[in-house]
Amino acid sequence: MMALNLQLDSFEGPLDLLLHLIDKSEIEITDIPIARITDQYLSYLHTMQELNLEFASEFLVMASQLLAMKSGLLLPRPIEMDIPLIDYEEDLDYDPRQALMERLIEYKKFKQLADDLRDREEKRNRVLTRPPENLTHLIPEVEPNPVEGVTLFDLLDAFRKALAKAQPDEYVAGIQRDEISVEGRMQEVLDLMIFNGGRVRFSELLGSFYRRSDIVVTFLALLELMKGKKVICLQDHLFDDILIEAQ
Repeated sequence: MMALNLQLDSFEGPLDLLLHLIDKSEIEITDIPIARITDQYLSYLHTMQELNLEFASEFLVMASQLLAMKSGLLLPRPIEMDIPLIDYEEDLDYDPRQALMERLIEYKKFKQLADDLRDREEKRNRVLTRPPENLTHLIPEVEPNPVEGVTLFDLLDAFRKALAKAQPDEYVAGIQRDEISVEGRMQEVLDLMIFNGGRVRFSELLGSFYRRSDIVVTFLALLELMKGKKVICLQDHLFDDILIEAQ
C-alpha cells in the first residue's frame, strides 16, 4: 500500500508519527510513556478517519502493538516463585518499550540523513554553472595503425608462402641480380608504390623475385617502412592478399 501523506502534518509512516508525538511531548526516546503515547496515537488515527484520509495498514499494526505494550505494562507483575526452568528475574526485567525504542532511534538516524541530503540537493540546485566547454581540441590524435586489419601472423604467413615458392639461392635463372641492401629495397618499394598510384599488393611486390635472400630482404624492408610509418598494410578479408599503401 502507498505511504500516508497527510495535509496537516506529513507523516511518512507510524514511526514518523511516533517521533512527532515524542518531540511534541518533549520526552526522550529512551523514556517513552507508552500509555500517553498510545492514547495520542489513537487520537491521531481517529482524526484521520474523520477527515477521510487514507492511511496505510502499518499505522493500524503499530496501534495494535502500542495497545499490547500498554496493556502489558498495566498488568500486575508476576509473583516470583521458586519453579525450575522459569527465569522470573529475566521476565521482570523485560521492558516492552525496548524494541520500539531501538526502532525509533534507528529511524531517526535515517530521517536525519534524508533531511541532510535534501538540504544538500536544494543548495546544489541554487548553484549556477557554466555550460560545458568544447574540449575536443585537447584530445590527442590517435596515430593510424600501420597494420590495420593485419596481424603479425598474417605477414608471416605471406612471407612463408613466398619462401615456399622461392628457388634456392644457389640456383640462378636468367640474368644474375646483384645483392641489394634493406635500405635500397625500401626505396625500390616506395618507387614501385608511386608508380602504381600509392599502393601495391604483397604478391606483386615479391612477384619479380625468385631467390630466398631477395624475399627476406624485401620482407625486412617492408617491416622498416611500417616502423617508420611510411606504409600501412591492409587486408579486406581473412586470407586475402595483403595490400600495402603509402602514408
